[in-house]
Amino acid sequence: MPLDHYISQVYLKNFCPPEHENNLLTIRKTDLHKFMAHTKTVCRVDNGSTNPYLLDERAVEDFLKTIEPKYNKALNKVIDDNIDEECIYVIAGLIVYILTCSPAGMRLRSEPPRRLVETTVKMLDSKGMLPLSPPELGVKKITELLNEGSLKIEIDSKYPQAIGISMISDLIKAYVNSKWDILFNPFKNSPFFTSDYPIAIERVNKSYLINKIIPLSPWLAIKINPNIEYDEKSIKNIPFKNFEYRRQDLKHSEVIEINKLLVRCAEHLVFYHKELEWIPKFVADNANFRIETKSKLINNGNGNTLIHMSEEIVRIY
Repeated sequence: MPLDHYISQVYLKNFCPPEHENNLLTIRKTDLHKFMAHTKTVCRVDNGSTNPYLLDERAVEDFLKTIEPKYNKALNKVIDDNIDEECIYVIAGLIVYILTCSPAGMRLRSEPPRRLVETTVKMLDSKGMLPLSPPELGVKKITELLNEGSLKIEIDSKYPQAIGISMISDLIKAYVNSKWDILFNPFKNSPFFTSDYPIAIERVNKSYLINKIIPLSPWLAIKINPNIEYDEKSIKNIPFKNFEYRRQDLKHSEVIEINKLLVRCAEHLVFYHKELEWIPKFVADNANFRIETKSKLINNGNGNTLIHMSEEIVRIY
């Protein structure tokens, strides 16, 4: 049974301290336990890339062969301001793979179908189209069982993973036709964190739009700003038609804010590049958060049946 890394080792190795080759300084968010972790032993799952809903269960592995061997070269191109289409594709592909195949990404993408099923069940139940529960469950309506927690609807996370894998090409097109901010961190005592879900979210002016911030190394990150005018048909013959980027040296306060988001959006593990005095408290202050997919029922005139989904950073304990 293959142990598949959902965060590529070639990515993680860029965050290893020079004195600890291939080993990551690590803090676990749940109990703040500190330890060293080899890049081979973290961010991996048995058969993580195997998906029974696809004709080719290991299809995503072929995709990774076009990404992982070229990552360090792409990273150097970004640093040297020598950005080309291959470089953009490789970095976007790495991000899409994490969004699609990491446990956190699969968890977040399981919530929309789960909520949709729950809403549909409650709607059918309100119209008397579903039977009461058996005596063992108290002869109750399904809605009552759901509301009291006696009945739960769960989605096989491999299903949204399969949808994501089948859409990898479309997702990459969306990202490479957005505006990227290339963010340089000049503060050697405040390196960027990374994690087992290294994709932080940032709300755009309290709107429904979300920027994604991804650290590429302790000293470099990118922010992908969504292109609300993105039209897949218009880029059919020019795949990178709308790509734009700008380079920016960050202020110390901006580095701190990004690191806060990176810790809060991490799923379980936070990785860091240096043993610095401020790090344990900083992680502790931001450990009780994670990303959740939130839903909102919208009245369409015939009842509350439409669902608006958005990702939010929420306190969990």
